[in-house]
Amino acid sequence: MPGRLVVETDGGSRGNPGPAGYGAVVRDPTTGRVLAERADYLGIVSNNVAEYSGLLAGLRAAIAIDPSAAIEVRADSRLVVEQMSGRWKIKHEDMRRLAAQARTIAPPEQVTYTWVPRSENAAADALANEAMDHQVAVARDYDADSLERGGDAGSAAAPRASAGTGADFVPERVATGAPIRFDASRPLTVVLVRHGETPLTVSGAYSGSSVAGPPLTARGREQAAGAAELIARIGRDVWADVPVPTELLASPMVRAQETAGVIGHRLGLPVRTERIFAECDFGDWEGLTAAQIELRWPGQLKVWHDDASVRAPGGESIEDVGARMRTGLRTVRDAGIDRTVVVVTHSVSVRSAVGVAIGANSSAWARIRVAPASVSIVRLWSDGASEVTVVGAPAT
Repeated sequence: MPGRLVVETDGGSRGNPGPAGYGAVVRDPTTGRVLAERADYLGIVSNNVAEYSGLLAGLRAAIAIDPSAAIEVRADSRLVVEQMSGRWKIKHEDMRRLAAQARTIAPPEQVTYTWVPRSENAAADALANEAMDHQVAVARDYDADSLERGGDAGSAAAPRASAGTGADFVPERVATGAPIRFDASRPLTVVLVRHGETPLTVSGAYSGSSVAGPPLTARGREQAAGAAELIARIGRDVWADVPVPTELLASPMVRAQETAGVIGHRLGLPVRTERIFAECDFGDWEGLTAAQIELRWPGQLKVWHDDASVRAPGGESIEDVGARMRTGLRTVRDAGIDRTVVVVTHSVSVRSAVGVAIGANSSAWARIRVAPASVSIVRLWSDGASEVTVVGAPAT
């Protein structure tokens, strides 16, 4: 394995901010052979964030090849080179965070930075444009052992594994702890967000889909802002193995629309309303607390929670919500995989979606805790397989 590696990195944004992507190439500096290629579409971010994202991806790929190698980063971004070399102060919070992450991936004493003109950074630039043009991720690794066999400098060795299925695909365990797949298929990632606090959340009353309100409280708006900040980090320094969010859907309820509006403003994404992601219809229990329901319908509330097939009087069962969520998630999945979609919805809806994803008995769904403005992530493959990455991560 070489004791030195070169990382060529680039990032771009078509608009600032605008649709963005990055590209990174790892080479053997002696032969010029390509050892790894990385690229990804980032959604709507600034040019600087795209440049730094390419740096992070390149450093990760280099460290995976040789954790002890001396790394030379070559970039046509004067900002990245000067800031990471310590000659320019990093003022912007996003840049400070990304720079700190780069130093965590590879210690500063292990990395040097060299500015190169754009004409000498064509490979990374081409990868960045590929990611932006097609909104795809690229992760190609090449067999470093083949460097001893000779060949033209700058050419790539044979890939370690093809993108096919069956005997020609070699699965690799990943550090994220995700379940191993025996093919190269990519999932749809769905970020499920419960709305922030409302007056009925505070009172403990059942707030369903039969009425549009209530709105968020001041605390609920703060929670929505916290959720927005967490979601903005997805695909970057939080759950970095999933694509950054590129679509935002929301229940039609006022509380979900307000929460989604805060998230959309932070991500630079429009909100699309989808009725199928509405909360459970609690029927005659709408707006009542558990104590009030028990007085009028003794014992029925416990039965509704324990038996997911039982409907609230004039309303829905938990299984009814699960059927809606299953259909909604499949529809989103069928519209395209290898992307991340944010869905702002409600407590019963999130519980049902998570329960469906893990194949849990429906009567166990009510035991899943989903706090206001919390974030849960499920991943869905086209073959019907699913994975739950996180449930109920706090927004603040």
